[in-house]
Amino acid sequence: MTRDRKRLIAGAAGIAAIGVAGIIPVATPAQADPDIDDVRKKVDKLYTQAEAANEDYSNAKLRLQDLKDQLKDLNADEKRQSKELDKIRAELRDSVLRQFEGSDVSAVGQVITSEDPQEFLAGLATVSSYNALQANLLARYNTEAEALQVRREATEDAKAQMAKVKTTMQQKKSEIDKKFEAAQAELDELEADELAKIQSTDTSIPGNLPSPSGRAKVAVDYALAQVGDAYVYGATGTESWDCSGLTMGAWGQAGVSLPHSSSAQYSSGPQVSRDQLAPGDLVFYYSPISHVGMYIGNGQIVHASNPSTGVKVSPIDEMPYTGAVRPG
Repeated sequence: MTRDRKRLIAGAAGIAAIGVAGIIPVATPAQADPDIDDVRKKVDKLYTQAEAANEDYSNAKLRLQDLKDQLKDLNADEKRQSKELDKIRAELRDSVLRQFEGSDVSAVGQVITSEDPQEFLAGLATVSSYNALQANLLARYNTEAEALQVRREATEDAKAQMAKVKTTMQQKKSEIDKKFEAAQAELDELEADELAKIQSTDTSIPGNLPSPSGRAKVAVDYALAQVGDAYVYGATGTESWDCSGLTMGAWGQAGVSLPHSSSAQYSSGPQVSRDQLAPGDLVFYYSPISHVGMYIGNGQIVHASNPSTGVKVSPIDEMPYTGAVRPG
């Protein structure tokens, strides 16, 4: 082996040795701990987006119930209309058969026995004495047949709308879950003490609050009694709530029925200017409206805030103020 070849092999072996055992590790920067304020902002934004989706879900749920009630009425109306049409169909058949009394009526019977309104009319048109039928009886049948068709179409339309609303509800539920999971992922990055700071809740009730009377007192007392309860999207009590679920439950205790939707509750009573707010009034936030709380006086509200802090008392300006109404 030549001296140059030995030198080449020795150099290659030295490089290999360095690559295996003597390589100097490259320092990589340690991943910075997440800033608690940044996490709080991200989580609050995700909660707000989830609550907006929850508002859409609640409105879709109300719409679905309306459609169910409408479909129930349509089915009942269609059933009544069908009975009325059967009654007139029988009268028409009897009238045609009387025209052919004493003759072979088997052919006549075949053309007027259809249960379908249009086929029945087509059968009548083939009867030679069609023009001899009582005009008002035939007119009644035509009118009732058209009315039945209108009701059938309305029923099918209601069913189609229900299917669309159910799809919307599924989409909004999926959106709520995704936003909530993303918020949880952000919180999971925090240390225990940092997480406690974000999720800490003051469950004390402020002193020196004005004392309402009547139904408003019942509603306010009930809402304040829930301070410290959990926030759960779509919940209506009695140990967990979403924002409109809490106000619905509180005013329900006072005998006032409210829909389970922030935006729908905005139409539940006369609007109140900010300088005329009284305990028990509902205060609404964001545009479009997606959050509601109850005014308790001294510039404060009680509300189901978010999954981190639950039901709590907050300053009225903690969120973008939209308006207020007075239920009852």
